[in-house]
Formats: sequence, structure tokens, C-alpha cells
Amino acid sequence: MSETAFHSGFVAIVGRPNVGKSTFLNRVVGQKVAIMSNKAQTTRNKIQGIYTTEHSQIVFIDTPGIHKPQNKLDEFMMNSATSALNEVDAVLFMVSAKDRMGAGDTFIIDQLKKVKQPVYLIVNKIDTVHPNDLAPFVEQYQAELDFAQVFPISALQGNNVDELLATLNQNLPEGPQYYPDDQITDHPEYFVVSELIREKILELTRDEVPHSVAVNVERMRRNDQDKLKIEATIIVERDGQKGIIIGKGGKMLKEIGTRARRDIEHLLGDKVYLQLWVKIDKNWRDNQRYLNELGYQKKNY
Repeated sequence: MSETAFHSGFVAIVGRPNVGKSTFLNRVVGQKVAIMSNKAQTTRNKIQGIYTTEHSQIVFIDTPGIHKPQNKLDEFMMNSATSALNEVDAVLFMVSAKDRMGAGDTFIIDQLKKVKQPVYLIVNKIDTVHPNDLAPFVEQYQAELDFAQVFPISALQGNNVDELLATLNQNLPEGPQYYPDDQITDHPEYFVVSELIREKILELTRDEVPHSVAVNVERMRRNDQDKLKIEATIIVERDGQKGIIIGKGGKMLKEIGTRARRDIEHLLGDKVYLQLWVKIDKNWRDNQRYLNELGYQKKNY
């Protein structure tokens, strides 16, 4: 029996859209498992990132940003975010230092008041504000909820992230190691590959496309040249969106594919041949059968 007990547990990351939850998760695990974009509502599924040390393992759950649902996909995202609060050992409530407290924050705080586990206030993007502005900013939130601790961090630059991880490690209960040392996410490769493709679409296309796009990886298999052949379909709602993604002479689709292939090869450590198609399916975000096929199933957590 080892002298030092092993500590493990699950930690949810909640917050309004675009406060940096995915950036934080990717920094912690040291590799991209959650896609990043300056578009709101980038994360659609709960993504587990796994941080393992010699004496501990933290399984982070990056939830979709909490927002008012407008369709079935939004409802899935909202339920996914709020249900995470009931299955964890601690909650990180992340806010952006450069954004004022809004109705969305108040709504989340009301949900957090029902949580029995420790709730930490994580003030992200401190590299974008003057240090003197932090104290009054934090006081607004502390007036609403008694947080276990407050951590001002920069997920992008890494400020105070190690201190936060050390605190979580110390306060997690004794428990087993749930995943192997080298595993950084619980999602299958198909899911992560589809998310990397979607990230490139968000990077390269205009505002009318992102919330109307999904990516379905049809198959992954080796070809005769020993490359991993990946076939994926990009799904949009309107003809105009299809035109934007394909681009003049197929230029945009080619650029999406080139950028996605680089990230996929880095993730899988393999040579990849990526083949992309674009398909129109009107109102896919309200079609429950289609949402199930794309991985946005209703679940009881």
C-alpha cells in the first residue's frame, strides 16, 4: 500500500458561452480535445478532459455554455450543461474578466445555489484587464454566492492554472484511477475528428454559418497507401450556407480540409486523407432523429 493516497474525481466547468472553458480544458490536458472559436455556443456536447498525475486524476467536464434554448439542439445543450452539476465532486464557475455580470451569470448562480459540492469562481482572461479592476469585479459575484475559493486565471497564458489544479487535487476525495495515464479524453475518435473539422468551419466562415452547421464522420479506414482515409459530411440548412462553405471553385472547402487534416494528423499521430462533402438538410437542429445520429442524444445523467 502506497504512503500517499490516490485522489480522483469529476469537476464540471460551467459558464456563459465564450468565457474560455474549452481553452482552459485544452491547456490542462496539454492537447486539443475541445474546439475553440470566438463564436458563442461552440461546445455542443459534454467533453471530458482527463488530467492525471502520480497521485491524482481529475476528470473535467466541459459543458456547453448555458443560454436560452431556441430549438431542440439548444435544449440538448442546455440540459447537458445543467445536468453536469449533479454528477461531480466540484464545480468551476468560469466568468470572463472583461465582461460585465449579466442575466446569464445570474441564471447560472441560481442553479449553483442548489449544488452541495464546492463551487469555485474562476475569473478567466485576467490578461485582458487592469489588475486594479479585479477586486470590485470579484466582489459582485461573492455578494451572490459563497464560493469555496476564487482563482483569477488566464487559460490562454497559463497564469494561476497550476495553483488551481493543485487545490483541486488536494480537495478531491480518495478514489480510484478511472482512466489510463495517457488517456486525455473519453470521447471516441469519430467525435473528436468531427469537432476538429467543425472548428475550421467556425474559423473560416461568416457569422450566418456556424450555428447551422454540423459534421458527421461517416467512416475512418486505411487505404492502399496506408493512409487513414476519413470521409465526413458537413451539414447546413440553406443553399447559401452550402455555397459559402464550398467557396468559389471549391477553395473554401479545400482550406477547411487542409487545416482540419493538420490537426487530425497531430491528434492521431497518423497520415490522413480527408474527404469532405457538403449536404443541405433544412431544420436539422429540430429533427430529433438526426440529432441522435450526430451524437446529440437526450440522456439521463
